[in-house]
Amino acid sequence: MDQRSAPTAVRQGYMTRNRLAVSLLFLMNGFVTGSWAPKIPEFKDRLGISESVLGLLILMFGIGSLVLMPIAGGFIARVGSQKVVKVTAILLSPLLLLLTLLPNVWAAAVGMFLLGGFVGAMDVAMNANAVEVEKSMRRAIMSSCHAYWSLGGLIGAGIGGFLMARFGVLPHVLVVTVLSLTVIAIAWPMILADKPHPAATKEKLRLPMTPLPWLIGIMALFSMVPEGTVLDWGALYLRNELGASVELSGFGFAAFSATMATMRFAGDHVRDRFGAKRTLRICTVTALVGMVLAGLAPNAYVAILGFAIAGIGISNMVPIAFSAAGNMPGLQPGIGLSVATFMGYSGMLFAPSLIGFVAEHTGFAIIFASVPVLFIVVLMLSHHAHHADHAKAH
Repeated sequence: MDQRSAPTAVRQGYMTRNRLAVSLLFLMNGFVTGSWAPKIPEFKDRLGISESVLGLLILMFGIGSLVLMPIAGGFIARVGSQKVVKVTAILLSPLLLLLTLLPNVWAAAVGMFLLGGFVGAMDVAMNANAVEVEKSMRRAIMSSCHAYWSLGGLIGAGIGGFLMARFGVLPHVLVVTVLSLTVIAIAWPMILADKPHPAATKEKLRLPMTPLPWLIGIMALFSMVPEGTVLDWGALYLRNELGASVELSGFGFAAFSATMATMRFAGDHVRDRFGAKRTLRICTVTALVGMVLAGLAPNAYVAILGFAIAGIGISNMVPIAFSAAGNMPGLQPGIGLSVATFMGYSGMLFAPSLIGFVAEHTGFAIIFASVPVLFIVVLMLSHHAHHADHAKAH
């Protein structure tokens, strides 16, 4: 016991046991999500399905997320985020293994619904737990938590192709499952036990009727649509419209995600110094400049620079929106967060498919130059970000 508490005492102001636990949960969720990406071609070939059927299965992932996220928010209000995050993490761990063993497209549709559902439900729970850890530490940690998610995604996507090529599909998902359960086991005893408000146990599971959670949800939505646009269409834009090589076209999202992960680790310090409202405004203007630069770029190199600048800006917009959603007065953190995550992820999951349809007729340059209009709305709503500093004020 003494050995475990000693380092905690030394680093009490920065990395407490509770913060380490919630950071590991973000890492594990990102790792599972990232591990899915390199599996997609194998998944398609094994089931013998077309791109359009694969698109519908991926849509089931999004629907699963949007169905289970609000349910998770309701349970968090009733029993606390600790219990919900433990259950959802355990249920998420073996789902890639399950997807690998499913025999047909109908079973795969159910599997995709469950994968998206528990990725999303765990997402709400771990964000709610991060809000509680922020309150207990009186310092911002949300941006670094999201940086751990990005890092987990990078590790999952990075080692997935290597493991499948070297050892095969089944060993890959077994490794993913074992590593995920190991991370959960390490985090398990350190996860902050948050108690629900006594009145919360009597509340019905219903969506809030006040406008504030929905306005912060719009902030999350309009912050995440551009992220999904770069993720899904950045490489195609570089290759088809700016003449980039296959190798170079991959650097668009690489530059975007690298600056995003880096800035998320720095974001909490920036927010502690300047406050959430000013940080959000600086980030939003930076993201706007980067996306416009990418959309108006004369060549691929300038566009990649634009994506890198956009990554710097977008990095801390969503964490601040989530912190604000979890710290609204008179509202349980799980309820506010479920609205913000529901709206934010719906933008990331569904908007890129709509953008693809529009881009068929207009091209991607005008899309990337126009998407920053959403950031102007975020700027107009940015005064609500002061709720993200609520944890430090109390």
